[in-house]
Amino acid sequence: MRKFSIRPTLSFKGRTFKGLRGWSGKPLHPPLTDFPVAAYVLAAVFDVISVIGGTDHDWAREFWHAGTYVFVGGAAVSVVAAVTGLWDAWKSSEAGTQARRTINTHATIMVTVTVLALTDIAWRLNDYHTELVTPIGIMVLSVVISLLVSLGATFGGSLVYEYGFNVETAGDHPAWHKSETDVLPGQHDTEGAS
Repeated sequence: MRKFSIRPTLSFKGRTFKGLRGWSGKPLHPPLTDFPVAAYVLAAVFDVISVIGGTDHDWAREFWHAGTYVFVGGAAVSVVAAVTGLWDAWKSSEAGTQARRTINTHATIMVTVTVLALTDIAWRLNDYHTELVTPIGIMVLSVVISLLVSLGATFGGSLVYEYGFNVETAGDHPAWHKSETDVLPGQHDTEGAS
């Protein structure tokens, strides 16, 4: 038996382009969310380490600066993730459903996170050259953001893993049947597959 299947995952042939939503089987929003979630959590950890280290340690200042860079990177990707997510919700869900209510909860938390992150960055940039370590207020805001982004990601995960939101496959898809033949995007049988 073959051990690996590569081509179907990397192929865009047979996938329908859906604008800002991405392609069938390759939505844009979910992979864009990983970076801001990780960035905001790491920045909060860096800020806590900086505060614990205090002004007596040079490395505490490095953590303060690293947290700032990580936050800026996370926010840049977060804005794009928000746009693709809002477009996805608008085009892929129906009002009055549990899925839409979960989307609304997820979106509200994540838009709040993005606004708080932009506030955090403005505050950081104001204090960046004058503070030796992360100011306590910024650390608290960063920790709140990291907790909120984790909560919001939990709702997003429920949409995909519990509700199957924008998941293109079905349990009886040929990819789940024993076979030496790879099924490419858009194919729902094993004929013509390679």
